[in-house]
Amino acid sequence: MATSYEVVVRAASALIDGRFRPAELGIDAGTIVEISDGPLDGARILTLADDEVLIPGIVDTHVHVNEPGRTEWEGFASATRAAAAGGVTTIIDMPLNSIPATTTVDALEAKRAVATVSVDTGFWGGAVPENLGSLRPLHDAGVFGFKAFLAPSGVDEFGHLDAEQLSAALDEIAAIGSVLIVHAEDPGVLDAHENHGGADYHAFVQSRPDEAETTAIERVIAGVRRSGARAHILHLSSAAALPALRAARAEGLPITVETCPHYLTIVEESIPDGATQFKCCPPIRDEANREALWRALLDGDIDLVVTDHSPSTAELKFAGAGDFGQAWGGIAGLQLGLAAVWSEASRRGIPLETVVGWMSRGPADFVGLSRKGRLEVGADADLVAFAPEATFTVDARQLLHKNPVSAYDGRTLRGVVRGTWLRGERVGDSPRGHLLER
Repeated sequence: MATSYEVVVRAASALIDGRFRPAELGIDAGTIVEISDGPLDGARILTLADDEVLIPGIVDTHVHVNEPGRTEWEGFASATRAAAAGGVTTIIDMPLNSIPATTTVDALEAKRAVATVSVDTGFWGGAVPENLGSLRPLHDAGVFGFKAFLAPSGVDEFGHLDAEQLSAALDEIAAIGSVLIVHAEDPGVLDAHENHGGADYHAFVQSRPDEAETTAIERVIAGVRRSGARAHILHLSSAAALPALRAARAEGLPITVETCPHYLTIVEESIPDGATQFKCCPPIRDEANREALWRALLDGDIDLVVTDHSPSTAELKFAGAGDFGQAWGGIAGLQLGLAAVWSEASRRGIPLETVVGWMSRGPADFVGLSRKGRLEVGADADLVAFAPEATFTVDARQLLHKNPVSAYDGRTLRGVVRGTWLRGERVGDSPRGHLLER
């Protein structure tokens, strides 16, 4: 007698083992139990439309939710609804800009207590001068690793590490078997190139030159070589750092690298003066730099693509009426990351399965979530019905993150998320996300 599953998903094209093919998925208790050519029997049958493909849920390991403390910037309810609308089924929350920052177990528990989520959510801890030597309790409490800034973070409650403190942090990370994820900009270089701000976007880029990233990344590489600690370079903006990273990885050093949709889809030359919705740190650079980032992705020198969803209120984002020195830096891209990257990738002839690898399985493997980011037996049934040829025009007012500001506003993007399922249940108004531990 044939097995009857709780849910059966039927797709003319599903991403299985790195390629698209017809498949049926049998799902019980939120887990993919069988993948077959079919037919499978189920209490509920979900059949994708002819223009839809079935892909695993996107995993975004770089999201600033900001709750508690700055919930007017973003909160767990709004962020995770936006995530699901963009095909994201798992996020890992950054330790800032919430108040308190996630630098103690008490702060982690305060965050968990208010986290009502529509998608599965884990947490990074923070490595700051005040908690060095005391990272193990946070590690034991289940954070996925520790974030550090090498230059001022922009918020007083999350201080940056100097060279000596970075060395100490790497030693501690090595001892506890964790990972240090690094915002790598050098404060000395930034100080040397500081200017008076203003509306000129090119002047803003000049205030955060390639050298700021390359110098800081070389310091991280040296620290990893000395300590043996695992490190990850966050939001790589400058392709000038790639030769050093490539050499370090060839040497066998445990360093991974991410970049973000805005660095892959927007270029300096297209950003109008005064358009502070495009401000982020490190900055969006020129077209030649973007081309080099794409080559590095295809060559495997960059491991994954995540959004660095970093929202604020519209008042902060547009503070100074177009002055890049005064406006808050950060791109709110959680709902649009998949469509933005796919739009640019498809224009370049890069297949969807490659994009999904960068944005789903790659981030899941990076943080050790072996049940996420894949359509295979034993994995969570985190699924997305995606129409890769459909298009839409972004209207920031219709996005689900809390504040109606977007660097993608008015852009026409390719690829529409028609439905998102978390452990076999469609994500809707009732939050069903789990809080994850390492």
